[in-house]
Amino acid sequence: MHIMDIFQNAISAQADIISLDIVEDTRSNFLRLEFTDNGRGMSADIVKKVTDPFFTTRKTRKVGLGLSLLKQNAERTGGTFSLESQVGLGTRVTARFVLDHLDRPVLGDVPGAVLLTVTANPDISFTYSHTKDTKKYKFSTSEVKEALGDVPVNDPIVYHYLRELITENLNEIGVALVS
Repeated sequence: MHIMDIFQNAISAQADIISLDIVEDTRSNFLRLEFTDNGRGMSADIVKKVTDPFFTTRKTRKVGLGLSLLKQNAERTGGTFSLESQVGLGTRVTARFVLDHLDRPVLGDVPGAVLLTVTANPDISFTYSHTKDTKKYKFSTSEVKEALGDVPVNDPIVYHYLRELITENLNEIGVALVS
């Protein structure tokens, strides 16, 4: 759910380039999630407040739990959280977890989260990379769109193909998926 929350924040910030970089390092015992986008960014004042669960810039509700829960979950494992943002340039969110900590949430259905966001937002350029120790897999909608030609990335047949492609590549590099 953290992945979906941060993707939604980037989309709400009018980003048209979004990336997710996941690194699992079993030797150093950490898991890092890093999100970057080129959305409208946040002022320094907003950055200071944004991890407070009772702060939100939205008008539809009075709480903003996405970033505060990500921060809490990372720190609960002995990990860290950072957020960098500049108005007009975008945002970078980094959460680092102790990999084998009992309280670390499972990654869940990463291919599903990525593809749901990609197919719901076909005009946004997404990049997802996943490194497991020394092996790396990278998924890029720019490359997919180039290969597909006139076939839209949100075509249902394409969705199933891409899900299999991502899942197989993650399995090849040793990522344990939970769906």
